[in-house]
Amino acid sequence: MTGPGILGAVEHADHLDLNLLRTFLAVYRSGSFTGAAQLLGLSQPTVTTQMRTLERQAGRELFERLPRGVAPTPVADALAARIAAPLDELATVAGPDPAATGRADPVHLAGPAELLCGRVLPALAPLVADGVRLRVAPGLTDPLLEELRAGRHDLVIATTRPRGRTLTAVPLMDEEFVLVAAPQWADRLQERLAAEGPAALHAAPLVTYAEDLPIARRYWRHVFGRRLSGPAALTVPDLRGVLAAVVAGAGFTVLPRYLCLAELASGALVPLHEPDDPPINTGYLVQRPGAQENPDVRRVRERLLSVAPTW
Repeated sequence: MTGPGILGAVEHADHLDLNLLRTFLAVYRSGSFTGAAQLLGLSQPTVTTQMRTLERQAGRELFERLPRGVAPTPVADALAARIAAPLDELATVAGPDPAATGRADPVHLAGPAELLCGRVLPALAPLVADGVRLRVAPGLTDPLLEELRAGRHDLVIATTRPRGRTLTAVPLMDEEFVLVAAPQWADRLQERLAAEGPAALHAAPLVTYAEDLPIARRYWRHVFGRRLSGPAALTVPDLRGVLAAVVAGAGFTVLPRYLCLAELASGALVPLHEPDDPPINTGYLVQRPGAQENPDVRRVRERLLSVAPTW
């Protein structure tokens, strides 16, 4: 519930200051006053002053000031959701033609950190070299989709298809999950796993990226037809950290195959089990309404859709 604060002020203002709202949206999308200043061609003190003015008019705090950047409050989320699409449409009509200026707006792209760093950024490097500007943010799918609806991103790589009809989603890639361990653990576990089933793994440390074991639980259900029981020995909220720990001998885990191809090829990791029907998860490329007006968004989208099937 937002109450009569900023939304009420926007709805009933006699003289709506579009410059303040435009600056607000730039801060919201960039995550900092400095980033917004760079996007808008303003000084950082000017951006700060404008946001203080808007907060004073609203009687509500819009951003929590952090040691590095800012975090939007729920009031800011609600405001962004209301004004992003209209301001984007206005900018398309009233703004300079990118073909004339030779410079399109930056493309705001978000998705899982591991996929962004391991596959997406290398795939988009030629576009950056050709002049496309990117602003990349890692995160989990549900929060990123909410931020996409609010206009903070142009494109999101999601691990699930978004609900509803407000966002356009197309399949991007299929990631296969593989059960792996370092050789010292594989030597102890492979024969026992084949003979005893998944119970053989109970004595080994499980490494995962979250306490609720989402990837491992899915693997157990799909491959072994039963629930995974037992807690993780080590959790790291980044699959690259999970990979590093397992390569170093911390235990076993379930990883997307694309993430550990080099380790599997070198023998640093060994598959503990290779089912005929491994679990697959489809990733989606999700676009916010209005983002297609930026020609570089279209270029990024087309590039990702063309190269992702090779991942």
